[in-house]
Amino acid sequence: MNRKIVIYHVFTRLFGNTETANKPWGTIEENGVGKFADFTKKALKEIKNLGVTHIWYTGVPHHAVINDYTEYGISNDDPNVVKGRAGSPYAVKDYYNVNPDLAIDPSNRLKEFKSLIERTHNAGMKVIIDIVPNHVARRYEGITNPNGVTDFGFGDDTSVQYQKDNNFYYIPGSTFQHPVWRDGYRPLGGDTLNISNATLVEVPAKWTGNGSRSPQPDMNDWYETVRINYGVSPDGALDFDMLPNDYGEKDYKEHFNYWKKKTVPSSWRKFRDIALYWLKMGVDGFRYDMAEMVPVEFWSFMNSSIKMKNPDAFLMAEVYNPDLYRTYIHKGNMDYLYDKVDFYDGLKHIMKGYGWSDHLPVVQNGLQDIEHHMLHFLENHDEQRIASPEFVGNAEIGKPAMVVSATIGTSPTMIYFGQEVGEPAAEHAGFGSPSRTSIFDYIGVPHHQRWVNNKKFDGGQLNKNEADLRDFYKRLLNFTIQSDALMGYYREIHFYNKELTENYNHRVLSYVRWSSNQKLIVVVNFDVNEHFSFDLKLPVDVVNQWQLTGESYDLIDTLYGSKHQLEIRSGEGHIAVNLNPLESFIFELK
Repeated sequence: MNRKIVIYHVFTRLFGNTETANKPWGTIEENGVGKFADFTKKALKEIKNLGVTHIWYTGVPHHAVINDYTEYGISNDDPNVVKGRAGSPYAVKDYYNVNPDLAIDPSNRLKEFKSLIERTHNAGMKVIIDIVPNHVARRYEGITNPNGVTDFGFGDDTSVQYQKDNNFYYIPGSTFQHPVWRDGYRPLGGDTLNISNATLVEVPAKWTGNGSRSPQPDMNDWYETVRINYGVSPDGALDFDMLPNDYGEKDYKEHFNYWKKKTVPSSWRKFRDIALYWLKMGVDGFRYDMAEMVPVEFWSFMNSSIKMKNPDAFLMAEVYNPDLYRTYIHKGNMDYLYDKVDFYDGLKHIMKGYGWSDHLPVVQNGLQDIEHHMLHFLENHDEQRIASPEFVGNAEIGKPAMVVSATIGTSPTMIYFGQEVGEPAAEHAGFGSPSRTSIFDYIGVPHHQRWVNNKKFDGGQLNKNEADLRDFYKRLLNFTIQSDALMGYYREIHFYNKELTENYNHRVLSYVRWSSNQKLIVVVNFDVNEHFSFDLKLPVDVVNQWQLTGESYDLIDTLYGSKHQLEIRSGEGHIAVNLNPLESFIFELK
């Protein structure tokens, strides 16, 4: 029987870092860095016991960093085209190796990552890493490419702006210049760097990752990256075959056979080979950055190739245009997409106090045909921390939203490391600003570090509120991965109760989940101040569907074990509910 998937999204270089200096723009020596080795057997066991099935290790492929690794054959990177001192994980410099910062011995870095894959599997979890298909670092250099593999840009005709099999777009006759800095910004905070051969010379200049065609991109552009060419000409013409419309109904094998007969652009083949390389190493799946910036035909080619090697590979992607969801799922062979624009954004408004819970069942009903593919989250590296003042300033406010996020559908649930202990991301790390844990700089993550407890990974330094919050996440997530009903049917009872139930309003939400073996009634209170007491009603058709022919039934709250009663009167179910502020119940029918 299938069960819910729970993903632990972790920023690899931050997880095991125990340094607490947190100096803005601090060096690796000053602020420290985590290592692959920090994911010990004990650490992985505790992550698994939190209720996790998959770990997404962010920042694994070798990206541009400000550190001198020339003794290992790695070229230095120019601070003018690196965001932060530790660098963006989405400016990948070498797809066939891993970030040397993460290794105890940089010369042995790939072997250390292979050992992490093995430890994660031995702990009973799957491994996900990033692939960033839209762009690469400005100084891409593969120094450990497998036989027959050439770098992006090798063999490109740089005298033209575009050619189908060029990997990049060029600006002939130009030289790249870094952005003009404004508002007091200076790379590395103005620190001077004494490393050799770091200055980037790019002739001709290339298009920037977000599509800027200027040889001097703006500082708000993705200036640290260059755009990959997928056979889309500058005027939008497509130099590849289009998928027939009925391929949205065909399986990955038919997609694979379709492309086997076609000639595809060079960049398609390069990224396919990258994915197959990591699969062979033992990686179980990928998270695709900004997938909608790449043609869906590429994804059909890429993902069908992956599924032919591993039919169970886990493939999730950023697609933020709801009009494209079904196209990227069905034609692009994506397993899961972020449910950000409708579901997460709606939850965020509710958590901030001005959104209405009425929005959520409308969203869920509108996505019923693809709801299993819409991954739910409250935090990730791109979003504000719940506990940050810029969001709601209190991790407790996330609890009812987390219950809904994890139980309303059959789709996977994702949490971001530190979320479970209320990490507020208050640090001024360097590049960027507080509210999001920095992905660009060397930094410590204080609340999370208290759980790490000098690498004992036992929560020994957490205060009571932090420990209680982690206990809540552990109870909730473990229930979800064991529940049969959460992979079954859904029905909202919110609007029924809003119309008929006294004291029930738009700060409360209720719905039912069921299978042949398990019946659940979920009710949550999003309000920070209001206590709600009401007679929650179970509609007659739900009572009939569940074949409840008796007069009363015992209910147990699966989170904290309190006992309640469901009474059947005139065919309608009734539950006396008393909800404290921010309280949730997941009632299981006994």
